[in-house]
Amino acid sequence: MTVDALSPEAKTVPLDTLDAAPADAPAAPIVVPTSALALAPAGAGASADADAVEAAEAAEAVEVRPRVSIVVPGLNESESLPELASRIQKVLGGRVSYELIFVDDGSTDPTWKVIGELRAKDPTVKGIRLRKNFGKATALTAGFQKARGEILVTMDADLQDDPADLPTLLAKIEEGEDVVVGWKVQRLDPTNRLVLSRIFNGTVRWVTGVKLHDMNCGFKAYREEVIRNIPIYGDLFRFIPALAASQGFRVAEVPVKHHARRYGSSRYGLERILRGFFDLLSVLFLTRYSKKPMHLFGLMGLVFAALGVCVNLYLTVLWFLGYKIGDRPLLLLGVLMIILGIQFFSMGFIGEFLTFQMQQRTMRNDLPIREQLG
Repeated sequence: MTVDALSPEAKTVPLDTLDAAPADAPAAPIVVPTSALALAPAGAGASADADAVEAAEAAEAVEVRPRVSIVVPGLNESESLPELASRIQKVLGGRVSYELIFVDDGSTDPTWKVIGELRAKDPTVKGIRLRKNFGKATALTAGFQKARGEILVTMDADLQDDPADLPTLLAKIEEGEDVVVGWKVQRLDPTNRLVLSRIFNGTVRWVTGVKLHDMNCGFKAYREEVIRNIPIYGDLFRFIPALAASQGFRVAEVPVKHHARRYGSSRYGLERILRGFFDLLSVLFLTRYSKKPMHLFGLMGLVFAALGVCVNLYLTVLWFLGYKIGDRPLLLLGVLMIILGIQFFSMGFIGEFLTFQMQQRTMRNDLPIREQLG
């Protein structure tokens, strides 16, 4: 329910929100029709009082939906959060309705305390605290589940992403794009990290076919339906644009400013790069073969089975020529390759069956339709 749908005689009544805000935090106003609070006519009896109570209780559930939800995961970022919240408020405050969701990913510093203090001063700030450090994918998922906005924005908590670029990302969404990715044209990172990033992004462009300069940039904006249709697990959050493009969503990028880290230390290392390349293999399978697994497993099965047959045909010719083949390792290799080929074919058939079942459910529920007329 939106404010526009209410009566022009609507009346603003401050009520407690569902968020666990401190006692002294200002309550977010909600809009309640004046008619819902009108007194019953004299003599109407207890039923009129009951109706008024029910109307008031229903009004408490009404909450104005923000246009934008900004999800900021962070680990030990207590020093940067106040400035980040202040700069976001200066950029968006009074221009667009928004909520700012900080996700504390198991910090050991006063990050959660700082989030509570920010919430006490600003009701647009919300907080989620995970039990321990689960990683960015889990933190983002928790933030997305909490988010109520029509547009979801992700950005890092370390002040390397500039809130002044938020209007640029949002404007691109308003133009009709479904996913907008920030492109850090002038990155202020060490040389080794810049080289690895260029190699990684070049490989991603080649594998996925999505022409983005900085797939790994954490500064992104999405329409709500994109996030609701793409499951995030592992470290696949960095490949959401590629997964979205494979489902027919429009993907674009805009140049954004990049600042050097002022607080804390970077957790970017070789392990993260290796995980990224393994995740890229997962994306390759999900984008190219998730709807047609037989094309992958069938091809692999055909190759192994054909090699196995060729090896055994060769050994059969030797046997006809009088050679002993029973003690040759090549015989075992040929048989093994044929068995592997059959197993890959079986995996392809099972994958096709599961895909068919999933497609039947999808056809009944959520088709990838953008618009309809008539």
